[in-house]
Amino acid sequence: MIRHSAFSIAALAALSVTAAVSTASAADKTFVYCSEGSPSSFNPMLATDGTTFNASSRHVYNRLVEFKYGETTIQPALAESWTVSKDGKTYTFKLRKGVKWHTTEKFKPSREMNADDVLFTFNRQRDKNHPFHKVSGGTYEYFESMDLGKIIQDIQKKDDHTIVFTLSQPEAPFLANLAMDFASITSAEYADKMKAAGTAEKTDVEPVGTGPFIMTRYVKDTQIRYKANPDYFRGKPKLDQLVFLITPDPSVRFQKLKTGECNFVTEPAPADLAAIKKDSKLKVMEQSGLNVAYLAMNAKKAPFDKVDVRRAINMAINRQSLIDAIFLGNASIAKNPLPPTIWSYNNAVKDYAHDPVAAKALLEKAGFDFSKTYSLWYMPVSRPYNPNGKKMGELMLSDLSKIGVKVKLVTF
Repeated sequence: MIRHSAFSIAALAALSVTAAVSTASAADKTFVYCSEGSPSSFNPMLATDGTTFNASSRHVYNRLVEFKYGETTIQPALAESWTVSKDGKTYTFKLRKGVKWHTTEKFKPSREMNADDVLFTFNRQRDKNHPFHKVSGGTYEYFESMDLGKIIQDIQKKDDHTIVFTLSQPEAPFLANLAMDFASITSAEYADKMKAAGTAEKTDVEPVGTGPFIMTRYVKDTQIRYKANPDYFRGKPKLDQLVFLITPDPSVRFQKLKTGECNFVTEPAPADLAAIKKDSKLKVMEQSGLNVAYLAMNAKKAPFDKVDVRRAINMAINRQSLIDAIFLGNASIAKNPLPPTIWSYNNAVKDYAHDPVAAKALLEKAGFDFSKTYSLWYMPVSRPYNPNGKKMGELMLSDLSKIGVKVKLVTF
């Protein structure tokens, strides 16, 4: 079975493209963002998708450290400073004082953010016996895929504003990992209150954070509403209201932008880019995306446990045709699992050529069973790295059929 998994072959490095009007309404200071889908949760530690991160961690929460806007440089956030031991195994964070938790209709905090919240956030993910570990499904894919359960040997609270991480080994990207969305700090006091009320899962759908905006309303597949946090430790936001209008169709997002229903849209359809750029009332912001689109195969299941089978499928798919048909040229072929926008990209890697004849020969060499039909899952929503999952799946199916591989498309 071909399916979404941690193993991948390089496919396409896509552009991340946004379009925006120049400003929000000056009268009411409300900014309307046409988003591409509904979040899977409002707790980023449970998610892997940008849609959820955009709706939660970027507005509702903060992390110990964060990336500077538009960069991958680490800056202080809920931790105002930190030190690292000479052996690279001990990280001591000094927490910022005076950081207030959101006050909502159902929760009024009795204290400010402190080390207990950091302990709660990370122990929920690392400790299978933690009372919240299995709440809302208990799947922490970012935390687990980074092996943080093994790398973090211990976490200790020295006092209310000092927290110490002890690692089992030196880990160069550890600080950068803590700046990622899944490491957003959540309230232990709020969790305790919801658990006592028998509604522990509400902590993941009715979020309480320290971030610049407080979520006030969510109507699934329709909209999310936020109000400015007057007590935000970096200062009250310049906006009074933030609204997410959930609009899955990129062409509809573009129409809402033109009519003024939205101030900002993400992931416009490549076919609309020319019209967007011609409209003097709109501002287009684009740069090479920090992402890679890929076809993933489950290397633990036959026949994809054989490297010749995986290599053959890679060689069978005409990636340039995908770029031309789906991205309209706004992408480039990836020869690494990393995009060229990241510092460790290796341009010396030699890519595999598109070669259906050689691909079929590899399959025959590997004893591939051409009589079986395999499932190819495609993404049902648009993403910056894949604006049309179904069409991409159809093109891949066509390429694979040319070398005798039978595929059926599935989604959910």
